[in-house]
Amino acid sequence: MTLNDFWIILTASLIALCCVIPGTFLVLRRMAMFGDAISHAVLPGLVVAYLISGSRESIYMLPGAAASGLLVTFMIEWVQKRMRIQNDASIGLIYTFLFAVGVILVSAFTSQTDLDQDCVLYGEIAYVPFDLILSDSGGSLGPRQVWIAGGLLLILLALLVFGYRALYLTTFDPGYATALGISVAFWHYLLMGMVSMATVV
Repeated sequence: MTLNDFWIILTASLIALCCVIPGTFLVLRRMAMFGDAISHAVLPGLVVAYLISGSRESIYMLPGAAASGLLVTFMIEWVQKRMRIQNDASIGLIYTFLFAVGVILVSAFTSQTDLDQDCVLYGEIAYVPFDLILSDSGGSLGPRQVWIAGGLLLILLALLVFGYRALYLTTFDPGYATALGISVAFWHYLLMGMVSMATVV
């Protein structure tokens, strides 16, 4: 195994771990399609973040994606309550709408930039070893994506350790959690933010 293979496998492993933490709670809440919805619906947030910052760096893209992920959550719940349709139908309706908005934004405003649906949605893990962080002395600190995914994994683990009881209770018995004074809405939106960040990274 070469060093490049090692970095690719390490990156894939870190990203898989980042997805497992919020993904487990999504499956337990019967919201498995939500991850797919967010992966498509973050496109408008990424385009807006790029238009504001003028950069495709993760430091700018993550807040745009997280904001877009929370917007998806609000819109799905609003449609579900106003139109009285099932959860999966509202997810399908909103994520296709936001993905279409993202495609229109990409086509209208980023035609001179290497920012398209394929680049945003799929990426290419084989390029990970070539995007290195260089130290002041000229040495390599490793691929940028390894540091980003590792940092996010630490954040998600800290949130899991800190909020495990609340996430557990709001997942299995929201009524009991409310009676204990735990904000179900707060932990729901925190989980959606975790899903958004994991999806983008």
